[in-house]
Amino acid sequence: MTESQLARLNRAHASIAERAGAPAEIAIMLGSGLGHLAEAVEDATTIPYEEIKGFPVSTAPSHKGQLVIGRLYGRRVAVMQGRLHLYEGWAPQEIALAVYLLKRLGSATLVVTNAAGGLNSDYGAGEVMLIEDHLNFTGVNPLVGPNDEAIGLRFPDMSRAYDPDLLKLAADAAARAGQPFYRGIYAGLQGPSLETSAERRFLRNAGGDAVGMSTVTEVIAAVHAGMRVVGFSAITNAATGGPDQQPDTVEDVLHHAAICGEKIEAILRELLPHLPAGT
Repeated sequence: MTESQLARLNRAHASIAERAGAPAEIAIMLGSGLGHLAEAVEDATTIPYEEIKGFPVSTAPSHKGQLVIGRLYGRRVAVMQGRLHLYEGWAPQEIALAVYLLKRLGSATLVVTNAAGGLNSDYGAGEVMLIEDHLNFTGVNPLVGPNDEAIGLRFPDMSRAYDPDLLKLAADAAARAGQPFYRGIYAGLQGPSLETSAERRFLRNAGGDAVGMSTVTEVIAAVHAGMRVVGFSAITNAATGGPDQQPDTVEDVLHHAAICGEKIEAILRELLPHLPAGT
């Protein structure tokens, strides 16, 4: 990348600043099969990614690839309806740009969602996991290379990447919504091939409860930029790697992601009014 990250961020923001309107309080990044949540945004301004200068365009199935800004459950939000993935060929710094743009739009809190396979045998397809921490098995980090202090610290602390106070708020919101959930560790891989059974057993032994192909890059960037993060995984398939492991299909993944999407939406309806707007 010949252009600096800060210059690219400035260019992206300048291209949509007038359309974006008032600052957003909360940023939301939606994963596979969960994009319908953006349709609940009221008084929405929708900006396709291709209209944001220098911004990558999502090519993943079910990812519309647009920024939706408006009001959701009483809060002003900026929603990424469709995320970017390493497996699409984007550099980690390009994926991080989306997070930095959300921060520039005013958001101090980031809500991330994703579709994930259940490494933990207790998890069933269609259930929700509140992300307590992650394992970065992608082999890359969006902070490699020159750092600009105007964006974030050179060496950000990741020991509390998923904010403990926001985790409690999310758990309380799930209880009010009557939605059961698990708490666990998300293991992030590059993809796009799904994991072998041996890899799934390894990831489980390493401490992972769920596995997917996103999130860790964005969360690293969010912490780097000083944002607070809370995250949810939609468990879409059993991924234990055991002797009864069944083949996975994209259709099944998206089907169960949609089921989880309704549950996560119910939680967010209770959570968003209680999320802090400032750092």
